[in-house]
Amino acid sequence: MEPLISIDKLRVIYNQGKPNETRALEETNLKIYPREYVIFFGPSGCGKSTLLYSIAGLQKPTYGDVTINGKAFSSMNKKEMLELHQTGIGMIFQAFYLIPSLSILDNICLPRAFRGERRGKREEAGLKTLERFSILDQGDKYPSQLSGGQKQRVAIARALINEPKIILADEPVGNLDSESARNVLQILKDLNEIDQQTIILVTHNPEHLAYADRVIYMRDGRIIKEEVNHEKRDIADVALDADPRTANPETKELSILMSSFKSLLPQQVNMLLVPYKAKQLLSHILSDLNEEQVSISETLIREVLFQNIQTQDLMERLDLSFDKGGGGWNRTRAENFSTRVSRILEQVEILKKTPEHAPPALADYIISQFRLDLNDTNKIRLKSFLSLRIESEINRAEMKKRLNQREKNGGIGLYSQTAEKISREVEIIMLLKYS
Repeated sequence: MEPLISIDKLRVIYNQGKPNETRALEETNLKIYPREYVIFFGPSGCGKSTLLYSIAGLQKPTYGDVTINGKAFSSMNKKEMLELHQTGIGMIFQAFYLIPSLSILDNICLPRAFRGERRGKREEAGLKTLERFSILDQGDKYPSQLSGGQKQRVAIARALINEPKIILADEPVGNLDSESARNVLQILKDLNEIDQQTIILVTHNPEHLAYADRVIYMRDGRIIKEEVNHEKRDIADVALDADPRTANPETKELSILMSSFKSLLPQQVNMLLVPYKAKQLLSHILSDLNEEQVSISETLIREVLFQNIQTQDLMERLDLSFDKGGGGWNRTRAENFSTRVSRILEQVEILKKTPEHAPPALADYIISQFRLDLNDTNKIRLKSFLSLRIESEINRAEMKKRLNQREKNGGIGLYSQTAEKISREVEIIMLLKYS
């Protein structure tokens, strides 16, 4: 197969010959083939973005050349380069670069507007693209009204509106929370595997490497090695690779958490983000809210987790109507939810500040919350099971099994559904303890 992109002896030097000369890219040779998913990987300042912008034709080389579809940049005239930028290459940036004064639909249609396409035709294409990325209902909104993940979907839709065969993405998830990042990376994966588009992704995050057919490792402006991923996997499967039996205690605990929250990646678990915790806490307690209620409620829960507002403030805000910036809940539901959040967070604080007191306190909480009628023996067993979970000696599945197991076999004899609810409650508390 002929390469789609060829890079020949490419060098980029800023301020050449001056005292502040900087060599951003040393002599670089690389071939990228149609339908490949290639990642440029390395630390900040290693030259990966410079290489990407050189492929895009946005960075003029000091020496060497870039060839796309058999045509070298050095031999292209302005019209040919413009055509390449408009229809051959789609760019996705970390910063979105949406125009705040234009609607989402107009932002997406902008590349076709530049080509002089009539409004009706370009809007028809824009609506189809919006629908594909599940943001059709956002078309008449403005960028300021969207979340970061939604903005990046819009940016991807805009990059694809002219149906380019090459997608260049420069740290596209750097400004996103963990779940939005996964959604964007899954979109890029689908574009590569389903639409057969060539994807080149720049990242310094090792969590992303499992997506690639080939990883180009860079350092100090040079390619230091290439690695072919012979068994490219879904990124969600990577979380299953950790072996708690051979890990240190902290990693062991985090690995057990990963088995309960399978959407987490192994390197992310050490740095659990408040947006992820807010989403998990909300979905744990409630599941029948509409999309707008969920979005606003998540934001308010984040404020609680960031300690910007108290749980009493949470109740008041949830009870407010949408037009006043609230969650649109009714008073009773807001009170019940806020009380539940407050009780969970109390257990989290005990676990964080005085872990030695956590098993008996958590046992009392579980008994009260789930209205358990336990004899003295089963109370002792419950504390023992909780202690084992807190110390990461057992995982969620084992916790549930012991709660459900018959008393004569060393368990507590709870119904399976109750055991499931309690084990999930404990797992949420374990998750929320991470700062």
